[in-house]
Amino acid sequence: MSESLEMEDLRIIWKSSGLHLTQKDKNGWLIVTDDLLRAYYTRPEIHPVEESCEQEHIIFEKLMATPSIEITEHELEQIKDQDTVENYKIILSFRDHLLKHKTIEQSYLALFNKKNKLSIPSLFIIHMVHLIISGLLENEKNPYIVRASEILFREQLVTNQNEQIMLADKEAVETYKETGGLGGLGSLLAEAGKQHQNITLDVLTETNKNNYWERADQFNYALDYRYTEQGPDALANVLSKWIDHMLGVEVRVQAMQSIKDEHWSWHIGLDEQSTQILNNLYEGKTLDENAINNFVGLFRLEFKNKTDVINEMQGKAVYLGLAMSDQNTINLKPQNVLMNLPLKAVN
Repeated sequence: MSESLEMEDLRIIWKSSGLHLTQKDKNGWLIVTDDLLRAYYTRPEIHPVEESCEQEHIIFEKLMATPSIEITEHELEQIKDQDTVENYKIILSFRDHLLKHKTIEQSYLALFNKKNKLSIPSLFIIHMVHLIISGLLENEKNPYIVRASEILFREQLVTNQNEQIMLADKEAVETYKETGGLGGLGSLLAEAGKQHQNITLDVLTETNKNNYWERADQFNYALDYRYTEQGPDALANVLSKWIDHMLGVEVRVQAMQSIKDEHWSWHIGLDEQSTQILNNLYEGKTLDENAINNFVGLFRLEFKNKTDVINEMQGKAVYLGLAMSDQNTINLKPQNVLMNLPLKAVN
């Protein structure tokens, strides 16, 4: 029998994560449950509609009754709509991957194993991060840290006006029509049918921070990301928790303004843009103005236990970079830091 912790007393930050559909094992990792699998089956790509054929309904009901039941190729071929057949193949492959690895964390790590052959839609990968972060931060009381954690699974839109760097959820921004720009106050206009409703995308501050919890699933707080504010430090905190939780390696991550290190030997870009920028800096190349403007975050990572790392990196720091695209968006790839740390091989 699997040792698990019930979620009855769990503080669910984002209902949309589905954390309430899981259980935790003794190590704090999220067990794949029947209820979680059922939630995937009710996605619109799978859930039968009025026009669906009888075979779709039969398969759907079988899966809802027994989420881990095998669905044969022959059964799928009897579905009339070929797009639905393909959607089922994708979701069932993902389901089998989850069941094989038993926890969300192990399933996520396995996706980036060199031997992995499974290809799944990015939205499933993003949801896994959302789910893991939700469980990881269940006891977190600092709303700045929780808001910063959204950067790991939600695309951010960056505004930089008058030396103020603000991060806002891209989807939330696109949901509303701008009325006054996002720079400082971020006043946005939303359309609800023919009626217009003014909605403020507030910047998270000491004054309103306690309101974050009731609006968490709306993702409509902007984060002040200036070096002197709490945003960079909050993200550094999240990254250290993420590494510890996923790899069991204790680290200290600190926001920095520049690299002044004669022993700089290792760096990791948290996105495609920052990888190239850090590579150029390491090689001593001069950055163009666009690259300088796009680079928005620098972190110094130190290992608390030197025996965790390869010999040539013991006592040295790893530098992490974060940058926005030319479209002013940030797409942080949380797997980058897990897959590229200079850790000793585990036997």
